[in-house]
Amino acid sequence: MYNINTNERLEKQAQTDGSFMERNGKGYISHYVSPLGNITLGSDGEHLTGLWFDGQRHFAETLGENCEEKEIPVFVLTKKWLDIYFTGKEPGFRPKVEIRASEFQRQVLAILSDIPYGHTVTYGKIAEKIAFERGIPKMSARAVGNAVGRNPVSLIIPCHRVIRSVGYPGEYAGGAERKAKLLELEGALRYDH
Repeated sequence: MYNINTNERLEKQAQTDGSFMERNGKGYISHYVSPLGNITLGSDGEHLTGLWFDGQRHFAETLGENCEEKEIPVFVLTKKWLDIYFTGKEPGFRPKVEIRASEFQRQVLAILSDIPYGHTVTYGKIAEKIAFERGIPKMSARAVGNAVGRNPVSLIIPCHRVIRSVGYPGEYAGGAERKAKLLELEGALRYDH
């Protein structure tokens, strides 16, 4: 068993929107050693519910208190995806992912999922797209940034492909240096706008 300490805020969040542990009663984890650091994977047994670089901000927020370390099919598929990705190639498939999040965060993560391999988009462009979809005049790029930063499934939902409007890669929960290396791996350091 793997024990993860949660703080009061996370416990309140789990009470309001539920974690996969509460829905299914069981959670699973596995580990992957990448060229950019160790990665922890989380699952409800069927879907990938988390992928974090160890020690990153918001590490393991979607995991419950006790998770069993076990190789399950979604982890095998995710590790295959990671093996291909870290060779500098687009994997061409994605494991099944389930995200427990607010409607706004789901909207942001859906946009992230559509950013092609090797390309980037700005926080501002995502904000414009959401404002258009919601029929409102403006959306805060900062609000988008907060939602991007809380992405529980890094890499597969490619939050590292979102950059600041000035062309600088910007923040990344896994660290700015790691973000730059991921963009370089994908050949995305040209910073499309």
